[in-house]
Amino acid sequence: MPAASSGGAPAPASVDVNAVLNEMASKNSEKLDWKKSIVDLMKLVGMDSSLASRKELATELGYTGDKDDSATMNIWLHKQVLKKLAENGGKVPQDLLD
Repeated sequence: MPAASSGGAPAPASVDVNAVLNEMASKNSEKLDWKKSIVDLMKLVGMDSSLASRKELATELGYTGDKDDSATMNIWLHKQVLKKLAENGGKVPQDLLD
């Protein structure tokens, strides 16, 4: 008998994040490089990608670096968002998590 998650319901099936986001990107009028850009990833999923919003998200995710160094913050933030997707059941390609 398969193990049930707490609450007795079966664990949800994992989502292929790569496939879902590639499909969304293929239907988007902009060419969004979500695999490399936090701005493009946020745009793709309908989030505000402004610097202020990225700084706020970085704070929520525990970023301790200089938020005025947006290039470094963006790289960290991109990896953290993909890591959070993986931690919450998303199948994320390993090369995007390294």
